[in-house]
Amino acid sequence: MSAAPQRGIFAAGQPHQAALEFSLAGNVSDTAVRAALAALTLDGSVLAFGPALHLRLSGQAVSGLAPFETIAGSDGKSAPASQGDLLLWLQGSARDQVFDASRSASLALAPVAHLDRECTGFRYHDSRDLTGFIDGTANPSGALARQTALDAEGGAHVLTQKWLHDLTAFEALGVREQERVIGRTKANSIELSAEAMPADSHVSRTDVAVAGEPQRIFRRSFPYGSLSEHGLYVLAFAADPVRFRLLLGRMFGTAEDGLRDRLTDFSRPLSGAYWYAPSRDALVEML
Repeated sequence: MSAAPQRGIFAAGQPHQAALEFSLAGNVSDTAVRAALAALTLDGSVLAFGPALHLRLSGQAVSGLAPFETIAGSDGKSAPASQGDLLLWLQGSARDQVFDASRSASLALAPVAHLDRECTGFRYHDSRDLTGFIDGTANPSGALARQTALDAEGGAHVLTQKWLHDLTAFEALGVREQERVIGRTKANSIELSAEAMPADSHVSRTDVAVAGEPQRIFRRSFPYGSLSEHGLYVLAFAADPVRFRLLLGRMFGTAEDGLRDRLTDFSRPLSGAYWYAPSRDALVEML
C-alpha cells in the first residue's frame, strides 16, 4: 500500500458521532473550495468526496467510483439516492466536542457548500443497534480490516445510508422471530446454525462470497435519533465498491435469486450516497 489512510477510518471507540453531507453551491471556484477545505480541522475525522467533486479537485478518476443510483427493489422496497459532493464524518468522546467540531466545519464550508444532511449518533449500550442486536459482530479487524477497506492507493470507497427503524413493528415479534430476521442470537450475537438460518435473514443476504472470495466491507455505522425518528446511519468502507452494489442488490431483491432481506420489512433507507476517502497524502495534494 503506497500511502497512509485517513486515521479516522480505523479510530474505533469514540461514543459520539456526526456525519455531515454537503453539496457544492453553484458557480463556486475550485480555489474557493480548496480554501474552505483547507480551513477544516481534520484531526480524527474523515473527509470523503462524491464522484464529481473528487474528479474536479484531483483530476483523476477512481476506478468504480460513481454516483449512488436509486434501487427499485422487490415488494415495493427501495433505496433512494441522495448523492452529494462532500462527506465529513466526525467522532469524539463527548457530545459537545462533536457539536463544536461540526459547527466549526459547517461555518468553514458555508461559503462554498450547502449542508444537505446532518446525522448525529451515539454508542448504544455495548455497541448495539437500536433493535437490541450487536452491530458489526463479523466486522474484520487488524490487518484484515485495512485489507478490506483500503485500495492500493490507501484510499477507501464509502457507502452512507440513513436507515429509519420501525421498532414498534420489530419489537412486536418474539425474540426468536427477531433472531430469524437478523440471523443471530440477540443476547450474545451467535450466528444461527445452517439448519435454523432463514434464507432471507440479514446474515444470509449480506454474508456472501464470489468465486470463494468473501465480499467483506468494514462497517462503522452508528445509531441515531430521537423518540420520533430513530435508526442506523450506515457508514461502510471497502477497497472495491462492487461489494456495496452486490450486498444492496441482495438486500433489496434485485440479485439473481430474487430474495429480499427481511430486515427491510422493519427498516428503510432515507438516503444513499457513494464517496471516496483519499489517503492522507492524496488529500494534501488535492487541497
